Amino acid sequence: MFKRRVKLHPLERLREAFWPRRGWKRVFQYGWRRVWRLGGTPHAVALGVAAGAFASFTPFIGFHFAIGFAVAWVLRGNLIASAFGTFVGNPLTFPFIWIATYDVGYWVLQGAEAPGEPSLSADMFSGAAFSSLVPVLVPMLVGGIPLGLVVAGIVYYLTRSTVETYQSARRERLAAKSSDGLSETDGSVSVSDI
Repeated sequence: MFKRRVKLHPLERLREAFWPRRGWKRVFQYGWRRVWRLGGTPHAVALGVAAGAFASFTPFIGFHFAIGFAVAWVLRGNLIASAFGTFVGNPLTFPFIWIATYDVGYWVLQGAEAPGEPSLSADMFSGAAFSSLVPVLVPMLVGGIPLGLVVAGIVYYLTRSTVETYQSARRERLAAKSSDGLSETDGSVSVSDI
């Protein structure tokens, strides 16, 4: 039902992943509008989005949805909103997130400024060289926790206030619409209406 009529070439799909055809602004607006319209209390929706934003600061790429779901489930937040919250980490923001988490984690663990950004090579990702990834992953994990909590707090506040505003405006619109419908009929109910 929602599939494309003409399938995209793999290179076009790759380009769409990094730069959507209608731009990142459109993607961002669509995501926010979907979050506003989610069912549930503003607190639950905001907790879900904040859980997803927190998960984006962990170095476990590919597991951010699962981590966001788990954190939202533990905190009783909206699980769908946690998926939207993981969009805080995207191809444009990941380089900044990774550098910041590494620097903060190195500072927390070593008590000094990081000597430079770690150099990653292809052989680090082989099974035999997993031990060479630990000096990079541990500082990123340690640094991701405080940075993730700060960003999650900011995202929670922004999302909760936005969802509260949207839901109250929606309730007012529906109340005005229902009162207009009653005033047209004067609120009287005839036998033929039943």
